[in-house]
Amino acid sequence: MGLDVTWAVRWLTLSAEAMAEHRVELIELDRPIGDSDHGENMDRGFKAVMDKLAESPPDTPGAALKLTAMALMSKVGGAAGPLYGTAFLRAATALGSTRDIDAGTLAAALQAARDGIVARGKAESGDKTMVDAWTPAIEAAALAAGDGDVHKVLLAAAEAAEAGAVSTDPMLARKGRASYLGERSIGHRDPGAVSSALILRAAAGAAE
Repeated sequence: MGLDVTWAVRWLTLSAEAMAEHRVELIELDRPIGDSDHGENMDRGFKAVMDKLAESPPDTPGAALKLTAMALMSKVGGAAGPLYGTAFLRAATALGSTRDIDAGTLAAALQAARDGIVARGKAESGDKTMVDAWTPAIEAAALAAGDGDVHKVLLAAAEAAEAGAVSTDPMLARKGRASYLGERSIGHRDPGAVSSALILRAAAGAAE
């Protein structure tokens, strides 16, 4: 059994709840290496997503993700808005008008999201950005997709993203505001990687 629009809306709802719950944590992570606004921005952005979903209930998963992209691009400040907006837009494009997402399509949509982030932010693995959560996530998702179980794909992606976020602790930042700190960026977890892991964990939770 695949994933439908009910799953997509549940995913976004759980993501909004996660951003509200972890708002202060994300602010604290962003304080030493960024603008201290990541938690505030993500919470505001996903509240806007919830408002848009209530105004215009989507009829496909792709439509839900496209709506999310537009809300995040308009409401989330800094680099996160364009990066997450591009990720959700690319995933929506990959899904097209599909109403029932199978494991292979899901893995491809997650890869499209990651590729959008890379194209927009010009970051790669090891730069201490959200890419360090997304790249292991899509690799794990692609491996899990062979079993044909969408929930396994999402669980694998979430677990890999969480490990990827932790892996940013010892990295030297090479992109974004954190890169201005040089070696002082070492020892801090990247907030974008953490919010990415929260979003992917929400996707898995929504499939349970």
